[in-house]
Amino acid sequence: MADRIEGLVAAPFTPMDADGRVHPDAVEGYAALVARSGVAGAFVCGTTGESLLLTAEERMLLAEAWIDAAPEGLRVIVHTGAESLDDAERLAGHAAASGAWGIGAMPPTFFRPGGVDLVAWCAAVAAAAPDLPFYYYHIPGMTGVHVPMADFLPAAAERIPNLAGVKFTHEDLCDFGLAMDACGDRLDLLYGRDESLLAGLALGARGAVGSTYNFAAPLYVRLMEAFDAGDLDRARDLQRTARQMIRTLRGVTGDFLPAAKAVMAMVGVDCGTVRPPLASLTPNEVDAVREGLERLGFDDFRNR
Repeated sequence: MADRIEGLVAAPFTPMDADGRVHPDAVEGYAALVARSGVAGAFVCGTTGESLLLTAEERMLLAEAWIDAAPEGLRVIVHTGAESLDDAERLAGHAAASGAWGIGAMPPTFFRPGGVDLVAWCAAVAAAAPDLPFYYYHIPGMTGVHVPMADFLPAAAERIPNLAGVKFTHEDLCDFGLAMDACGDRLDLLYGRDESLLAGLALGARGAVGSTYNFAAPLYVRLMEAFDAGDLDRARDLQRTARQMIRTLRGVTGDFLPAAKAVMAMVGVDCGTVRPPLASLTPNEVDAVREGLERLGFDDFRNR
């Protein structure tokens, strides 16, 4: 099995044109940008990438674009979860054939699996790419699947030979800690809440996946360095800045993703519009985001 992940993994936005069509030509510059910012990888076509609003063909096109464009050392993990198990298996097999470093999958969100069924569903997806690390994508606030990871991971490890860990995007820090107790010595527990990364580090996380690592990774790199150095006051200050940045993005319309996607144009990678039912920001709303970030000193903390 591949090496474990330490550091930050960006969750890329999906570049689209003004008509909402996927624009893979933008990925080359995008991949170079995130690689320069200090991230270890890219988790492609997840929540930030609007994956469940895309067709399977569009997702495969994006996976190929990221795998082809990734600079040496940038690990590409492709999200392959889908409502249809056939689609999820097809996406996983395609990711493997295209040269992805790993795959991840959130569960079905309408007919939702329980504990035993979830293990079986993940085992089937992982088996479609048996030579790649498989990460379960735990995001119950979006999927409605509330299986505790402290229960799931030990059971899944017995059934899934290529299980590498979990992308843990949830507020239940007790469950995260219990999962670390049970599996942290042999599986990656990648923390998935940018606004509380410091809490994840305190519980033992060594890797993290997040949306704001696309445009503010240096802020979080410094946070992790401060934590490792035992400078908790500095780490808290940096986490406070991150929270205020995220609050600024949410505060314009109440919807984080379109605002965060607009920030990408501010840093040199225009990711375009969003897919319905999401709505892109108006020019006035983009200006409000820009002004809010400027007040926080965005240009200072986003640069290395």
